[in-house]
Amino acid sequence: MVVAFLTGEKVYLRPLERTDADVLLPWVNDPEVTRTLLLHRPMNREAEIEFIDRAAKSEHDVVAGIVEKSTDQLIGATGLTQIDVRNRHCQFGIFIGAKDLWSKGYGTEAARLITGYAFDTLNMNRVWLHVSDNNTAGIRAYEKIGYRKEGVLRQAMYREGRYWDIISMAILLEEWPSRSL
Repeated sequence: MVVAFLTGEKVYLRPLERTDADVLLPWVNDPEVTRTLLLHRPMNREAEIEFIDRAAKSEHDVVAGIVEKSTDQLIGATGLTQIDVRNRHCQFGIFIGAKDLWSKGYGTEAARLITGYAFDTLNMNRVWLHVSDNNTAGIRAYEKIGYRKEGVLRQAMYREGRYWDIISMAILLEEWPSRSL
């Protein structure tokens, strides 16, 4: 049974299941998918299942699968980690693993859904992320929904034989569009 907990026009977010490990595994081991992520080592099925199990039990993380509504196919994952209820902030992360669906707005919609969940349900005041400067599509998507650049971690990620800057971005509750309605 599919349990959607956030629904948009093109995608819905649902809890990850252990059976999703077989879909996620090729993506998290694909250099083209992970070239802009902070993942840096190969994953096996057991490690992916452990990740899903830990996320399901965590009080400080919310991880969800991104599902294309028209096909009910898992296309990626997103989540909020390092949830700090005292200081009301958390880290946001996302990836679309289905490469044929890149640049079609699925990631932007999923990012909007999970960011809204952080503010409207978890009562966060600040949602932040780190993105490599070679991920221009991601940066555009984050800016589109209101994230702002806050700083640069110079040469903080090594990929493809060189160092890349990591851009720190965030959005505050007062900047979230639903607050002005």
